[in-house]
Amino acid sequence: MSMAVAGLLAGMALGFAGYFGGFAAFLLVAALGAVGFVVGRILDGDLEPGDFFRGRQRGDRRG
Repeated sequence: MSMAVAGLLAGMALGFAGYFGGFAAFLLVAALGAVGFVVGRILDGDLEPGDFFRGRQRGDRRG
């Protein structure tokens, strides 16, 4: 599935949640979608769980 189709499906899901369930449902669907995205990246091997908890090393300046 291409990223465009995945984005289209995610946008439609958020739109339906916002229309039928209100703003709270919109936020819930968006939050669960973000969690699912992160879990999918971890399962694909693109992201390590320790990346969220590890502090920056000395000399590692980002930004």
